[in-house]
Parts: sequence; C-alpha cells; structure tokens
Amino acid sequence: MALETAVRAVAPAPVKSGADLLHDPLLNKGTAFTREERISLGILGLLPPHVSTMEQQAARALKNVRARATDLEKYIDMLSLMDRNETLYYRVVTDNIEELMPIIYTPTVGKGCQLYAHIFRRSRGIFITKREKGLMERVLRNWANKDVRVIVVTDGERILGLGDLGASGMGIPVGKLALYTACGGVPPEQTLPVTLDVGTNNETLLNDPLYLGVREPRVTGAEYDELVAEFVAAVQKVFPKALIQFEDFANHNAFRLLERYRDAVSCFNDDIQGTAAVTLAGLFSACRVRGTKLSDERILFHGAGEAAIGIGDLVVTAMMAEGTSREEAMKKCWFVDSKALVESTRKDLQDHKKPYAHVHAPIGSLGEAVKALKPTALIGVSGQAQQFTPEIIGDMSRFNKRPVIFALSNPTSKAECTAEQAMTGSDGRALFASGSPFGPVVYKGKTYISGQGNNAYIFPGVGMGAVVCGAKRVTPEMFSEAARVLAGLVTQADLDTGCLYPSLTRIVECSAHIAAATVEVAYKRNLATEPKSKDVLAAVKEKMYKPVYKTYA
Repeated sequence: MALETAVRAVAPAPVKSGADLLHDPLLNKGTAFTREERISLGILGLLPPHVSTMEQQAARALKNVRARATDLEKYIDMLSLMDRNETLYYRVVTDNIEELMPIIYTPTVGKGCQLYAHIFRRSRGIFITKREKGLMERVLRNWANKDVRVIVVTDGERILGLGDLGASGMGIPVGKLALYTACGGVPPEQTLPVTLDVGTNNETLLNDPLYLGVREPRVTGAEYDELVAEFVAAVQKVFPKALIQFEDFANHNAFRLLERYRDAVSCFNDDIQGTAAVTLAGLFSACRVRGTKLSDERILFHGAGEAAIGIGDLVVTAMMAEGTSREEAMKKCWFVDSKALVESTRKDLQDHKKPYAHVHAPIGSLGEAVKALKPTALIGVSGQAQQFTPEIIGDMSRFNKRPVIFALSNPTSKAECTAEQAMTGSDGRALFASGSPFGPVVYKGKTYISGQGNNAYIFPGVGMGAVVCGAKRVTPEMFSEAARVLAGLVTQADLDTGCLYPSLTRIVECSAHIAAATVEVAYKRNLATEPKSKDVLAAVKEKMYKPVYKTYA
C-alpha cells in the first residue's frame, strides 16, 4: 500500500523506464537515482539501496581508472563508463581533463584502435560498407537520436601515424566526439561517429581471425567516390543540420574530398584544417616570445601530407593578413617529404605539393635542408619517429636564439623528438610543442613545461560555433580566427614556463571563445541560419552541455 501511495505521489517521467532506462547511457544515473525516481521509473530494487551523489560516483569511477595497470586498461575502463553512464563519464573527464585526455584520446586511442577487435565490448556508432550502397539513408535512420548536429567520419586508412586500420579506426570518431562534448559542449546525443568500412590493405588485419571489418582489399576509384557521395547526400536528408568532420583519410583522398564538399555542405577536415589552426596558434605564441611577426619566419616542414600542407596554407593566409604577398608568403614555407626537399626540379610531386615546389638545388635529407635553408621554425608532421636528431636540433639552435621546434606527429611513439631532447639539445632555448603530451623537463635547474599542439583546442570550439549558429559552411576564415583566439588566450605566465598554449584545464573556456569567433564569422559571411544573440559568447556558454543529472519525477 505504501508503494502504491508513493507511485501516485510522483508524476511519471516521459522517458524510458525499468531496465531499458538503466541500459541507456544517455539517461542512466546509476546509483544516483533517488528513491522517488526508482519508484516512479520502475527500477526500485534494481540498484543497491544507497543513493549516491554524483561526486561519490565520480570518485569511485576515477579510483577504479587509476587502479588500472596500463593506459590501455584505463582506456577500456573509460569506454565502459561511457557505455553505462555518459553524464558521469563527461563529469569525470571534464574535472580531470589533463589526466584523462591522453587516455581517452591521443596517444592511448592509437593503441585502442590497433587492438579494437580484441578489446571490443559494445558497438558505438554506425558502420557503412559497400554492401549498403543504395541503403545509406535507411542505415542512418537506424540511429536512435534524430537531432544529430556533428558527425565525425573516417574510412580508417590513415589512423594517426599508424596507417590503415580499416574498421578498427572507429575509435577515432568515438574519441573525437567525446572531446566535442567534454571540451566544446556539444550535447552527446547530437553526435554520431561513422566508419566507412571500404575494406583494408593491412594484411595483419586481414589475417586476424578476430578482425571485425570487411575482409577485402580497399575499394578505390569511382566506386569509392560513389560511396562517399551517397553518404554525404544521405546525411543531408536524414540529418540536415549536421556538420561533417572528415577524419584520418589518406592524403590521396583527404584533399580532394575536402575540395569537393567544402563549398557544398557543412564540413571540414580536421587533419588538414584543425591541425593547421592549432599549429598556427603555437607559431603566433612563439612570435610573441621571439618578438617577431609571423611573416618574419622561415618554416621548414618535415612531411608534406595533409597536415603539413594544411598548416602551410593557413600560415600563408595569416602572413598575407600581415601585408605579405601570397608569393612571398609561400616562399617562406618549405617542405621535405619522404624522398627529398620539395623543389621545382622534381617530377614526382603530388598536386597538393606543387605550389610549394620552390626553385632550389635538390636536397636529399632533412638535415641537409636545415643546414641550407636555416629555418627559424621546424615543424614535424611526418609520422616518423626521432627524425629531429641531436645534430638537427643543434643546427636549429646555432641559427636561432630561440629555435621553434614542433614535433607534432602522434601517438607519442611517432614523435620526431621528445621535449627533453629538444630542451637539452638547444641548451634550454627551444620553443617546443608536441602532438602528444610530454611531462615537464628540468634542465639546468629550470623547469620547462611544453605545450601540446592538440587539435582538441580547435575543432570542438569550431564545431560548437557551427552548431550554435547553424552554419551552412565551415570556412578557412573560421580556422584562422580560431588560431588567433587561441593564441590570445595564452598568458605571459604560460610563456614564461615555455608553454605556447593555454593550460588544458582551460580548454572549455578556450572552446567557448573559439565558438563565439566562429559564430561571428558565420554571421559576417551570411552563413548562419539561426538568429544572432546580442551577446554571442554568453549565448554559446548557455548552450554548452553541462555534465549534470536531470531530475526524473
């Protein structure tokens, strides 16, 4: 009788109930459900009797993660938490962002992708194969949440610096979207990870009995393009307000897909544009320390793929904004690819490299290029470990009072050099940033804190800005502004420690400001579809997802 009275006293919630509720990670609160909620929602007796606070739950979850012996085990533990209770997951992540970002994304996500089939627990996201040709709209409509605003899609061909991982690359869209929510405030129910499983040329995967993807060579050519085109068209019909982020596509597809769709739908390529923006922000910060303008710098890139060319293009745009001509700005950017210096006599260059093929005698190695060109900044985006040798770091330090050395390849095992190598090799003078995190370096009694040139500083804010204003397109100008905003948030205290980026503990703040700048560009260029608020920054902060529980009663 008491139970019946209690049930009548509490209004039924318009959500799932019973075990279905506990199995929905977007709605589940676990032991934080109050007794009244447990009665009204049909879950009384399905949980231990104690009602926990979110703080108690977070402490328990974090203690369990920290108890794991390896980062991979921590990664799996965090994925399991996401599968059970997304609100708690994001609370734990946002409250411990410096500790957990390397676990839920780079560098640990790389290992998670390599072992995806072996650690698989629960499917997350949508997998599309060539067998779904003609059915993509139907497949997308199978997704439970209908108001999707951000999609991260990969074909798994170039996962981080690890290469072709096929369907196992799904860990990247999942991880990226977790950062969209934790760092940028995009509600998790508005995100969708997608893998276009077009096969793999990775023989190890093809021979792995546990591999979960299509066991065929990669689809290429016209058939590949038709699949991507159908996917993009299906998104426009099923999720017309969604932004598409292309992620970890190989060079031969990344540039042309971006070129094909950037002016047709709301999309961008984070490897090209996000990497460019976060690197440009680091260069702006380095210029503050050096007392120079960006257009005073001569930049040498080790690598000439999508990340390197993307950075070069955005740097050129930024130099032009300082009054430098396009021709002169391009001549300040040099590239060394896997074969040699990119220069005008080479006949083997891909189209995306040709604009930077300047007149110069052939040079066969990075070390020789450093000696000949005497760059002020050396940026590694090659995916090749330990390429910045002690000799190269020494030469950069002889040519420059404060050499700029960015080892941006990730995961950590692919970094061109470590923070310690950069600081000791330059006698503590290097302005260093990396793609994966390195701990503080103590050299000659001084502690140096290196910044992480992490795309997570950029893409969540740009994406959130696009969501807030309903941007019809995502433009290069948005990334230029994002870089300027991020650099502007670096304090003198940051620079004094050697760090060229704000602390990761401020990443939500950074994302809010970048989102606001993105919104302003969208309105300026007539690309917004939502009404403009009087205070754009305040409107962005108001709409950002907060990891707090809803009350069901």
